[in-house]
Amino acid sequence: MEGLREQKRRQTHARIAEAGLRLFRAQGYEATTLEAIAAEAGISRRTFFHYFKSKDDILLSLQSGPGEALAAALAARHEGLTPFAAVRGAMLALVAQYPPDELIALDRLMRSSEAIQARKQASYARDEALVLEALRTHWPEKSDTHLRMVAMLAIGVSRVALDGWNKDGGRRPLADFLAEGFDAVEAMGGQQTG
Repeated sequence: MEGLREQKRRQTHARIAEAGLRLFRAQGYEATTLEAIAAEAGISRRTFFHYFKSKDDILLSLQSGPGEALAAALAARHEGLTPFAAVRGAMLALVAQYPPDELIALDRLMRSSEAIQARKQASYARDEALVLEALRTHWPEKSDTHLRMVAMLAIGVSRVALDGWNKDGGRRPLADFLAEGFDAVEAMGGQQTG
């Protein structure tokens, strides 16, 4: 059970992130200062640094990557499924939870800074590791090589889907691009992705 201190910390973290996102959308990422974010969130600049190292960290926390969310979602949807089918279902269910306009705005912000893009690229290995741990928990009988490949494919499909969706300008749902990516992997493997 979450204590009062942890609850307050989580709420402050969320308030800062929401303030940052509002300002990034209104002013642009580069034009938004740490001071403006702190003022919008009702905290001091010093308090900001107790929660985030930089404004980049705000964006990265808003799109913490599919790893954490996917790992959590796998716990709820793995019964009777292969690892690959469970990852596919969990990822499609996760994407359906986010309003498309929020996804588009966040994706554009993430792509607006080369520094953020570089850090996001580096986070994919962490996402794969998180998914791999969840897969190991739910399919201990599967080989580590098999589960590593499923984790890598899941993160790879999400990357390709996001790129395609971005190039499309968000006209089609992100879920369509994810489904196409998973279908392509299954077609290449002749259903051997289980």
